[in-house]
Amino acid sequence: MAREHSRGRPDLDLPKARLSRENLREAARLFTYLRPHLGQLIAACGALILSSLLSLGFPFLAGSLMDAATPGAATRGPAWLPHGINQVALLMLGVLAIQSLSTYFQSTSLTRIGQSAVASLRRDTYARLICLPMSFFSQRRVGELSSRLAADLTQIEATLIMAVPQFLRQSLMLAGGIILIATTSGRLTLIMLSAVPPIIILAVVFGRKTRQNSRETQDKLAETGVIVEETLQGIFNVKAYVNEAFEISRYARSMDAYLVAALRGARLRGAFFAFIIFALFGCIVLVLWSGASLLQSGQISLGEMTRFVLYTAFVAGAMGQFADLYSQVQKALGATHRVRELLQTPPEFDLAASTSTPAAVLPALQGAVAFRDVQFRYPARPEMAVLKGISFAVQPGEKIALVGPSGAGKSTIIALLLRFYDPQPGEILMDGRPVGDYPLAWLRNQMSIVPQETMLFGGTIYENIAYGRPGATREEVLAAARQAHAHEFIEPFPEGYETLVGERGVKLSGGQRQRVAIARAILKDPAILILDEATSSLDSESERLVQLALDRLMEGRTTFIIAHRLATVRRADRILVIQDGRLVEAGTHAELSQQENGLYRHLAGLQFQREND
Repeated sequence: MAREHSRGRPDLDLPKARLSRENLREAARLFTYLRPHLGQLIAACGALILSSLLSLGFPFLAGSLMDAATPGAATRGPAWLPHGINQVALLMLGVLAIQSLSTYFQSTSLTRIGQSAVASLRRDTYARLICLPMSFFSQRRVGELSSRLAADLTQIEATLIMAVPQFLRQSLMLAGGIILIATTSGRLTLIMLSAVPPIIILAVVFGRKTRQNSRETQDKLAETGVIVEETLQGIFNVKAYVNEAFEISRYARSMDAYLVAALRGARLRGAFFAFIIFALFGCIVLVLWSGASLLQSGQISLGEMTRFVLYTAFVAGAMGQFADLYSQVQKALGATHRVRELLQTPPEFDLAASTSTPAAVLPALQGAVAFRDVQFRYPARPEMAVLKGISFAVQPGEKIALVGPSGAGKSTIIALLLRFYDPQPGEILMDGRPVGDYPLAWLRNQMSIVPQETMLFGGTIYENIAYGRPGATREEVLAAARQAHAHEFIEPFPEGYETLVGERGVKLSGGQRQRVAIARAILKDPAILILDEATSSLDSESERLVQLALDRLMEGRTTFIIAHRLATVRRADRILVIQDGRLVEAGTHAELSQQENGLYRHLAGLQFQREND
């Protein structure tokens, strides 16, 4: 289970994509975010090229310095170069100063450009994510989606700011270095290049094994993280069953497995680094030995030998960087694919168009609702029919209770009402018009829901109530709190309405959270009200007070009430009894209670008997 969980967390091991034409073309589309900074980008690339060329000029000047210090060798250099060691040293310092300035400009410019581009990409990705339909969220894990805003975009950011500039720089250094060492000594160049193929082959083999071990190590570490997460989330049960020793033992076993994998990887990486050091320095020794022989025979000068050694070091350094840069680019392509997949997913509605004039001038809903032969299957479970031909009509202001066993389809009716999903097939009408004729954002603004599991955001009580209608005045927020009988517990807090509720509202009791949610719904002033076990978390006194507030709120509004406690639906205008995705009974409490062998009468009898017992 832990392994499956870890694989569901993409941030632990970012996927790598092949450097194919299609993947590169897809990644290039994200570079459109660089267009607003095109002038700065060109200047930064120019500074990068200048810095790289000046770096390549440094070994040449170092060789000229050696020739200037060697009697008879100074004349070998170009005529435009100074031949005194002081002049050559000053020229080298001047080159270094210009290189440092260009490097600073290039580094800061590319960082500013990359940060700005990725910030725009983050905004667009979050905006698209938040506007995607419920069917999208029902088939994906929260951790995966969070990873696309965190790990994937961070990887793209690192590639834009670090990997791409380094890739360009090292490419220039490699190509320029090989050309310059070839012009310095063709024989030494052949000796050096002959050692490259076996190094590359062995590096690929070692790299593949290292990646496999790294993935295994990450999986083992993820398992330890899962144990910590499960233990802390279920700390109540751990304490209640006195299983601290069991959990410590479980964590220790998982950590031992991680340690074994990590040490195996350490040995593998140690062997790889030892091989690289021996191979590279062995190659340098071979080149130095050959160069020393040529220097001894007078075929090359000390300056040329110095240039060759330094250029060889430049080439070796560039080659050493490419393996890591290639891996980073692969990860960036994988991250780009995942982000592009998200950006290409069609949203529920156009956020910009949701505030357009046509939607703004629509008259408010009266609250008439009709379901006509509605059928539905969840996209994640297409083989299971949840609703099987539901039909009913509700008049404006009518109070409708949805009753039935768990899994009968009550919550699905509410989800369709909110247009989280659309019928398949069937039709839903509001005020006589198909719901698809209304702008989606406008339609949902005509409804308000008080869910069974109240979710509060981690801000203040005031912010959580105001979430029902952003832009409401403080007087309106406080009035909504008073109607929900929340003001009486908020006011005694030292910070009052500015009290922080904590993550998911953990600093408030269940009843307090429920009353804040009811205040939020009251503030929205909807045409259609949905109550999903709205008083389930309240004590008797709070339930009485909130029920009074709900009675006032429901006046003149179409209300759908989902309740397992049948005592709360007795005063509904009509009760719809749902069983196995079908509407099996409809009527008032009195009417349904009189039906022989009726499902409602059976459920009510069982529940009232338990309450009496």
